[in-house]
Amino acid sequence: MSWTDERVELLTKLWSEGLSASQIANELGGVTRNAVIGKVHRLGLSGRGKAPAQSKPRRTRQTRTAPRRTVVQASVGNAALQQVFEEDAEPAHLPQVRTATIESIVIPMEQRRSILTLSELTCKWPVGDPGADDFYFCGASCDVATPYCEAHSRVAYQPATDRRRDRKAK
Repeated sequence: MSWTDERVELLTKLWSEGLSASQIANELGGVTRNAVIGKVHRLGLSGRGKAPAQSKPRRTRQTRTAPRRTVVQASVGNAALQQVFEEDAEPAHLPQVRTATIESIVIPMEQRRSILTLSELTCKWPVGDPGADDFYFCGASCDVATPYCEAHSRVAYQPATDRRRDRKAK
């Protein structure tokens, strides 16, 4: 397929109307989306019109207004921690998201490890500045399959849905 003057003219018209490269490729026929993008780049086309509006309006998600209670539990070594957060829904358009912070995990002195005393069965969560004298690793017992204890694994490995929700709240 070669780019004839008519096809280039139609490409330029459709691009200025705001159609996507895929839509233009379908309209021209016999050309790929990437070919359209390459030609647009070579032609130096930049200004685009607005894309055609959707026929039906988008549905908005309703926000939760009732207060919600979240219980976060973590275990560090032999100690179990539990925090209860009361979440109020103000402002109504932004739901409050709270999780246990890493500062809330208490690590007993006898559990702390230096890099020389770590093993496959100890938590390798770093605490503090590595250049400082008081730097240490958590040292709680952990499974061989993970480098962190249960509490630090909850901080390190957050479900994707929680990460997306946190990004939207910002």
